[in-house]
Amino acid sequence: MATLAEAPTNKFPKITEEGLDDLRKRIGVKIENTIEPWNYEATRDAIRHYAHGIGDDNPLWCDPAYAEKTKYGSVVALPSFLFTTSRIISGYCGGLSGVHAMWAGADWTWHKPVLRNDTIRTEAYLKDLVEHQTKFAGRSFQQIYHVDFFNQSGDKVAEGDSWVFRTDRDEARERGTKYTEARGRVEQYSEEELAEFTRLYQEEEIRGSVPRYWEDVNVGDELPRMMKGPMTVTGFICYAQGWGGLYIRANKLANQMQQAHPGLGIRNRFNVPDCPERVHWDEAFALEVGAPGAYDYGPERCSWLTHHITNWIGDDGFLTRSKCQIRRHNPDGDAIYIDGSVIRKFEENGKKFVEIQQQATTHRGEVSAFGTSIAELPSKPA
Repeated sequence: MATLAEAPTNKFPKITEEGLDDLRKRIGVKIENTIEPWNYEATRDAIRHYAHGIGDDNPLWCDPAYAEKTKYGSVVALPSFLFTTSRIISGYCGGLSGVHAMWAGADWTWHKPVLRNDTIRTEAYLKDLVEHQTKFAGRSFQQIYHVDFFNQSGDKVAEGDSWVFRTDRDEARERGTKYTEARGRVEQYSEEELAEFTRLYQEEEIRGSVPRYWEDVNVGDELPRMMKGPMTVTGFICYAQGWGGLYIRANKLANQMQQAHPGLGIRNRFNVPDCPERVHWDEAFALEVGAPGAYDYGPERCSWLTHHITNWIGDDGFLTRSKCQIRRHNPDGDAIYIDGSVIRKFEENGKKFVEIQQQATTHRGEVSAFGTSIAELPSKPA
């Protein structure tokens, strides 16, 4: 693996064939001794902190008195809470030391709800390594992981694939054209635009205890538009508080991580190794790696899409599947609209489901992310 000293013409380490060969040997091998998760247990506070980190105030996750009156009898963890219980599903990836990793999507399947004080155990392995040519950074590699989630009783509550794209930071900065015109852009909002954002937030509907029956849903039905943003560094930090951050460590713990993973620490303006995750709050560093500015977290955006669904299906619905693909960064200043519509109704094993297509777009009409979700809905009583 090349180091900074061995490659003086490049600021950052490069993707090498040696590093790729090492990664391919790991495919299918169970990962042992990975970095500990942010949460082992779905405590009341852990669930609430994650929900608030994505701007979700659903009382099913946040209000014990409300949740006790539901069929669960307890606070429930929102589906995307499981991001906090696995560093792997959240983007912690091995190999290619010092090479940039951008989290780009996840394909989740949930089998059972996670209830307050459940303890989560995970098993993970590298599933595949796929080469791509991208506009952002030229040659890149999609590194796909699979993670299974089990509760304290040994029940598999969920499973998921997630992927990161490994890209050369120097290539993204020098050759990438995707964000050439957007880098460091500042566009102020009018008072009218800010008022429209407020209106969308005020009209956000949490279905809650009112059942949404399968029989009342039709193909083509549109979900209410959900607002996220405008993006701020404050918002990115709020998410990190609930999610935990992959590499955010202080003092001795930061040094220990950097000593264990020499390619991890990217030197700051004081020549001090610092975490690569600071692209989410350090605009100067974000610009160095080719991003348009400090930007949001990928798992955060995936969680916005599942938030959109859980608001709509209500307490008696259950989100069983969600696949989210990230298409661009959401830098500081962007506003995001999430829309969705029902594309299929079906029955399987005596249960009734709907499939929903979703898209997140910026206030300029740029596709930020898209995905599909499948949810089980209750049936009307005979």
